[in-house]
Amino acid sequence: MATANLGFEEKLWKMADKLRGSMDSGEYKNVVLGLLFLKYVSDAFEEKYLELKKDEWADEEDRDEYAAENIFFVPQEARWSFVKNNAKKPIIGQIIDTAMVAIEKENPALVGVLPKSFARPELDKTRLGETIDLFSFKVGDEDSREKDVIGRVYEYFLSNFASAEGKNSGEFYTPSSVVGLLVEMLEPYQGRVYDPACGSGGMFVQSSKFVKEHQGRIDNLSIYGQESNPTTWKLCKMNLAIRGIDNNIGSYQADTFLNDLHKGLKADFILANPPFNTRDWGGDKLQDDVRWQYGIPPQSNANFAWVQHMISKLAPSGTAGFVLANGSMSSSSGGEGGIRKNLVENDLVECIVTLPGQLFYSTQIPVCLWFVSKNKVKTGKRERNNKVLFIDARHLGFMADRTHKEFTSKDIQKIAETFHAWRGTNDQEYADELGFCKEVTIEEVREHYHVLTPGRYVGLAEQKDDGERFEEKMERLTSELADQFAKSKELEEQIREALGGIGYGI
Repeated sequence: MATANLGFEEKLWKMADKLRGSMDSGEYKNVVLGLLFLKYVSDAFEEKYLELKKDEWADEEDRDEYAAENIFFVPQEARWSFVKNNAKKPIIGQIIDTAMVAIEKENPALVGVLPKSFARPELDKTRLGETIDLFSFKVGDEDSREKDVIGRVYEYFLSNFASAEGKNSGEFYTPSSVVGLLVEMLEPYQGRVYDPACGSGGMFVQSSKFVKEHQGRIDNLSIYGQESNPTTWKLCKMNLAIRGIDNNIGSYQADTFLNDLHKGLKADFILANPPFNTRDWGGDKLQDDVRWQYGIPPQSNANFAWVQHMISKLAPSGTAGFVLANGSMSSSSGGEGGIRKNLVENDLVECIVTLPGQLFYSTQIPVCLWFVSKNKVKTGKRERNNKVLFIDARHLGFMADRTHKEFTSKDIQKIAETFHAWRGTNDQEYADELGFCKEVTIEEVREHYHVLTPGRYVGLAEQKDDGERFEEKMERLTSELADQFAKSKELEEQIREALGGIGYGI
């Protein structure tokens, strides 16, 4: 199968989707992505294996030969050639489970990560065998790794699972255009990158892509994260493993508030999409927590617990960019207004961006981006102390399908370049743009009772003058309405005549 073809991922998805049958989408996700991972590690291993076999001085079964090139060692009973040869057997589920166990045994970094539920009775073994046949193209050899075939397929599959699972998908997937916007605005070239609710690892993957695209070195990034959902944590470990991204997301899933795995961390960049408006987050157990420097978050909503947790993790010159529900910009309930006031008055808020609706698979709640910094002097070259940048991006984006919107690369570029011009970190001169962006002093924000909704500050974009005088426009509109009314009356009469002709009178 030619991986360069447009629609390659879509074709593969449609083929693999045959396996689902009546299976729950969450279960199906683990089955398909587990198979993809098995195929990837096996491809990479078998290519290196054949190379070593041709070298009379090398031992193709020496684990160190593979570790030296960041290739997972795959024992014989887990290699794809063996799995495929047994794909039509009724015990194929047990064979795959055994393969997953064997890979974990040989590679400590994968212990407890791979799915091992292929033998369960409800999984159709005939369809499982057919899916194995479908996956018999290369995804992990050197050529495929250069083209990022597995990455493309993984991301496409994750987005489709997110769409299928609807409101539950926010736990593991943030739309790539939203992640891309955060990354372009923060520019994590090097340093410690942290995500306290890392899902399937999209923030880390996009950060690594950004570094590569700007000719940087991936090993200049240190990845830290945490995820509370055990299935999603495993997805993240697999997603990062296939990209070769070293990481520290813990050796198990854990609740960020109640069991912080990175207590001493001071991050240069924080990128996150924490769950929106979470009610039961354990706030009753954390009333005296040292993280609540700007006010105790309400037990009924975790939004400002997430905000303050992230601020507590920032290095002195660090910046955080994260997604929150729009209510965070204006809510006063449960003391949230007081916390927001303290964040503004302590000059922590750098920028607020309102986003268009329908960007997320998981929710129709309107959302925004917050950017906070410990020290604005260290994050830019323009003087911006006691100032906030507001950007209204609600009019940007396009409908990618009937229900979901995405940003174009130009949309992302427009927002990011505005932010960098305001910071003074690109070669553009910043200027307010009516209806889109405005620099506002804290004093002005104070006058608006510390409400941070960009629409309050940026104003309305000017409407183009069409040159038509008011009297002329009213005359034209009146005439058009009269024409429409006449046409509707004519149509009504035609309907009456037609119904009368068949014996119905109205």
